[in-house]
Amino acid sequence: MKELGRRSRRGINEINVVPYIDVMLVLLIIFMVTAPMVTPSVIDLPSMTNTNVPKQVRPIEVTVRQVGKLVVKDLKTNESREVTLDGLADEVKRLQGAEADRPVVISAEKSIQYQAVVDAMDALQRAAIQKVGLLVKPKG
Repeated sequence: MKELGRRSRRGINEINVVPYIDVMLVLLIIFMVTAPMVTPSVIDLPSMTNTNVPKQVRPIEVTVRQVGKLVVKDLKTNESREVTLDGLADEVKRLQGAEADRPVVISAEKSIQYQAVVDAMDALQRAAIQKVGLLVKPKG
């Protein structure tokens, strides 16, 4: 028979995590309060007396209107000409003239098929035109 007033002792198999949560919340509050107070460090760059300022080169813009219809515009002279995909490389090389490193940018509407832009880039790459990029509008 069991004796009255005595309880059987069993081990508790649970870990009390409430103190750990309290400590983590206090640390979180401390970091949230002190983070805005920390100023980012300023980098003091070395200076030089003779610097080469990069020259401002106006690129050649290739606008993809639809598949096979392209407009090449020289942003230096504002000269525009509609060309086909086959004549694209020749027109760009003509506009580059002696400036073979002059950049070329490709612009297209969002609704234009991706393949039309890739075809224009491929035609310029096959013609060994080095600096080709895509023109995008910055967000905001």
